[in-house]
Amino acid sequence: MENKNIKSVSENRIVEYEQMDVTDKNNREDREIKMVENEEKVYSYHKNEVYTVRIEDTGTGGEGIARIDGYTLFVKDAVRGDLCEVKITKAHPKFAYAKLMKVTEPSPNRVEPACPVSRRCGGCKVMAASYEEQLRFKQNKVKNNIEKIGRVTDYDMFPIIGMEAPYHYRNKAQFPIGLDNEGNLVSGFYAGRTHVIVPNDKCYIGVPENEEILTIIKEFMAEKHILPYDEVTLKGLVRYVMIRKAFHTGEIMVCIVINGNKIPDCDELVKRLQEVKGMTSISVSINLCNTNVIMGKLIEHVYGKKYITDYIGDLKFNISPKSFFQINPVQTEKLYGKALEFAGLTGNETVWDLYCGIGSISLFLARSAKKVFGVEIISDAIRDARNNAKMNEIDNVEFFVGKSEEILPQYYEKHGGYADVIVVDPPRKGCDRALLDTIVKMQPQKMVYVSCDSATLARDIKYMSENGYRLEKVQPVDMFPHTDAVEAVCLLSKKNE
Repeated sequence: MENKNIKSVSENRIVEYEQMDVTDKNNREDREIKMVENEEKVYSYHKNEVYTVRIEDTGTGGEGIARIDGYTLFVKDAVRGDLCEVKITKAHPKFAYAKLMKVTEPSPNRVEPACPVSRRCGGCKVMAASYEEQLRFKQNKVKNNIEKIGRVTDYDMFPIIGMEAPYHYRNKAQFPIGLDNEGNLVSGFYAGRTHVIVPNDKCYIGVPENEEILTIIKEFMAEKHILPYDEVTLKGLVRYVMIRKAFHTGEIMVCIVINGNKIPDCDELVKRLQEVKGMTSISVSINLCNTNVIMGKLIEHVYGKKYITDYIGDLKFNISPKSFFQINPVQTEKLYGKALEFAGLTGNETVWDLYCGIGSISLFLARSAKKVFGVEIISDAIRDARNNAKMNEIDNVEFFVGKSEEILPQYYEKHGGYADVIVVDPPRKGCDRALLDTIVKMQPQKMVYVSCDSATLARDIKYMSENGYRLEKVQPVDMFPHTDAVEAVCLLSKKNE
């Protein structure tokens, strides 16, 4: 397509941009505007201009990528192969964001999303793509980040592990409660980067019981004239409804987060919720703060047990309202199994499990290791980890509360700590440099890296590769079908001198 406003573009930086995580893209926008002054030529495209384009690829956030004579457009909701009409919503000298206006020629990779509000909700960013296309996108996302950011090409990449039935896999959901423009009670999820609730009780990646539970609570609120919390006025009572289901036992937990000390006629609400099959635990979380944090510090249990019980493999876990437990139990078993395989334990090893949560990976490792040390910053999680170890009769584990980047260096300096294998499962930001420095000093034979963000994974792989370790294997796992997220398990081994 010809455009007389086109002057030029730096292709190498466009490619680099495509490999970045969405958060990093947003942070980089201002720098891109400044950097363009140093470019030989500049593109000139503007907001609200409309173009017909072919979607060539998929960006790291699941958005479609199109080009107009080299100028890159990122198009939300577009699928690779679509011929579509788009409108520019935000233009930069080197790239632009565009809105999908109309698909004039659907891609063979496009399907009708199961959820009618998936586009508005924004949670399932790639639901319009076939599942095969989703897996292709996620495999390439991991591979491209490792090779572009990590600067590593000589390793074994295994085909991504997908799901046979990629729906209704989430064992936990947190629904905000609010009012629509007509004053009706609604529950659902916030639209992307807003606090506007998209009404949706029937989430296709959540459990079917969610809809029944939310209906009971909203009908009760309407009858008792209980208002939802308003973030502007700071008034109203009910903020969120958190629902968890244990897939192996069928037990269900409900925790209602309120801006107050109690729910009027709470006993009656509890009685109604008891009718839901599997209802095991009902609690109220008191959150009086003007904050985006969902759960309050105080939790009052009003029915049943304080926890529900579920399994990963044959290991048993008690899950309380604040416990971290992997969202997709089916894929978690595959993920942990691959981590254990990569660790290659024989029963004689000392293992550190960093960012260990409630100790789920630690307990998997402990049955095949001599000793496992787990570290987690959240004290409630470590309490759960210790209880879970006791419940599963595993006594060769020891847990520490604190930041991994502080606990491990302190332990190493004080005790000269040794490890045969170190396992890390960090948050999206990846591993802290102080932690990686300590791992390099400890010289474990293997490092198993479980990642939920392949960009920060690649950054850390690059650092370890420059400090005596070699990336051997990468196994992507689709933990979150229909979203842009993908997990990966990697094995790094100490290089032979």
